[in-house]
Amino acid sequence: MEIKPIKTESDYKVALQKLEQVFDAAIGTKESDYADILALLIDDYEQKQYSISAPDPIEAIRIRMEEMQLKQIDLVPEIGGKSRVSEILNKKRKLTVDMIRKLAEKLNLSADLLITDYQLVR
Repeated sequence: MEIKPIKTESDYKVALQKLEQVFDAAIGTKESDYADILALLIDDYEQKQYSISAPDPIEAIRIRMEEMQLKQIDLVPEIGGKSRVSEILNKKRKLTVDMIRKLAEKLNLSADLLITDYQLVR
């Protein structure tokens, strides 16, 4: 059981195959310890090569609206009039601190996510 860093896609595929072979090893055995270490190496490689970035605030709002089956009109109390909601969701205007507070509560989204900067569309 050789342990080495995963540097290439080929190394990654080999590591996945090895993990599959020892995945069900009994806890406390050398094979189980090997599987644990291999899983950490694989996770590290995947985090570096296949990282998924968080959506920008407006994408996050749109995703949550879809999940909660909300329409633009449902955000009027948090954002303002219908035209203001449209401007925000079309990235024509930035979110304000007050909007962020209200949206974070209504949509159960992190305020940290909502304060992330994003580009306006002109």
